[in-house]
Amino acid sequence: MADEEHVVIMDETAIRRALTRIAHEIVERNKGIDDCIIVGIRTRGIYLANRVAERIGEIEGKPVPVHELDITLYRDDRLDGATISIEAAATPGDVEGIPFTTKDKIIILVDDVLYTGRTIRAAMDALMDYGRPRSIQLAVLVDRGHRELPIRPDYIGKNVPTSKQEQIEVFLNEVDLTDQVTLINQRGQTG
Repeated sequence: MADEEHVVIMDETAIRRALTRIAHEIVERNKGIDDCIIVGIRTRGIYLANRVAERIGEIEGKPVPVHELDITLYRDDRLDGATISIEAAATPGDVEGIPFTTKDKIIILVDDVLYTGRTIRAAMDALMDYGRPRSIQLAVLVDRGHRELPIRPDYIGKNVPTSKQEQIEVFLNEVDLTDQVTLINQRGQTG
């Protein structure tokens, strides 16, 4: 059995500061929030997206639209022969029952951890089904490296270079009743 060491690398205060910085960077880069839509990747990405949108609203004095994106059907790591429920299939132009188009919009895609880039690729594929955006920008709470695809974030809460034997776990109050990011070092594992 492998020995595991858990190290807290971001606490509630660090997460709050990182999201506030990301919100300011989004407003600055886009010269406001006109034509911006924040899209959170299910599961933890949507909670981070809501928090960033709340901070942007405080900065700009007006709300920015937020939508949730389920990329399940777009993933390339699904098991062969997996069945897809018709009820679970999202219809382009309808996210969580709310009509929404990406056509000519600036999409700020939000996720918790950027690793290989495959989740983001799936999210971009899904977004294209909703229309052709003017641009897609990527905000992540943690960038841990090890990209398999040429994808890089525009906004980063924290860079955490990791080995392949390490993992990053994000805990958010909305789901886990605490806010923290933990680095798990799996000593004794062979890669």
